[in-house]
Amino acid sequence: MKKFALIGASGYIAPRHMQAIKATGNLLVAAMDPNDSVGIIDSHFPDAHFFTEFERFDRYIDKLSRAKTGEAVDYMSICSPNYLHDSHMRFALRSGADAICEKPLVLNSWNIDGLLDIERDTGRKVNTILQLRVHPAIIELREKVLNNKDKKDKYDVDLTYITSRGNWYHQSWKGDVKKSGGIATNIGVHFFDMLHFIFGDLQRNVVHTRTDSKAAGFLEYENARVRWFLSIDVEDVPESAQEKGMRTFRSITVDGEEIEFSGGFTDLHTRSYEEILAGRGFGLEENRTAISTVQFIRTADILPLQGDYHPFLKK
Repeated sequence: MKKFALIGASGYIAPRHMQAIKATGNLLVAAMDPNDSVGIIDSHFPDAHFFTEFERFDRYIDKLSRAKTGEAVDYMSICSPNYLHDSHMRFALRSGADAICEKPLVLNSWNIDGLLDIERDTGRKVNTILQLRVHPAIIELREKVLNNKDKKDKYDVDLTYITSRGNWYHQSWKGDVKKSGGIATNIGVHFFDMLHFIFGDLQRNVVHTRTDSKAAGFLEYENARVRWFLSIDVEDVPESAQEKGMRTFRSITVDGEEIEFSGGFTDLHTRSYEEILAGRGFGLEENRTAISTVQFIRTADILPLQGDYHPFLKK
């Protein structure tokens, strides 16, 4: 049984980490969050110590690491706001624990280099949650692409993801590009990692629109040409879906064929933890292409709608 600590216990994604820790037969011994709305812990680890001040959490983790009775934390799960991931991973490694960090790993690719140095200094490891890489439908598509030696042209891919958010979003840290990285980073980075995972190295990156609520562009990979559109604006949900009361729309087509991967999401964190605990987790370098992709999107010049652009931009 491995001992875990968790940073960011009150966040949206934290319960999936608690579930994964429990489902893999391990123990959460400590959690930290400035917000104390963390009653969800009782459903999983009611005996876990909880801290609202990082300094006291730091002191407790240090006390465990100095104990001679095997109480040191083995893994630290990080579910804090995006801009704090880098600092919290550094803290985990220097505390003698391996890190398990939510997406996006960091906001800028150069942060990966610093973390690689700390891995070497401490002998500990950063593991990342790239959950789509363990989704059965995505694995199947990747194998299909890799084994299709007869295809002469690149695949034509349309990626559309609209996940509506209310006014609160823009008032929270998620609405601050310096803290979240913007729309492409906050809601799109795992899709960009998925595209790289399936279709190979990125060759071209064009941005057609970038606002506080949406972003769109064109990406060219070794084996695919991708038109992408991301939004948190409910008005971007197609009318046919809105009429059904839907506030979310997700679609990925490959050569005009819809890829169905809506099911199976609830277990992907547990699957990711199983791989990490077995020594097969995704490390720092696996994140570099996706982080570099969103980093470029954040600051790139906006180009006119010419050539390949997402059909939703015609609205």
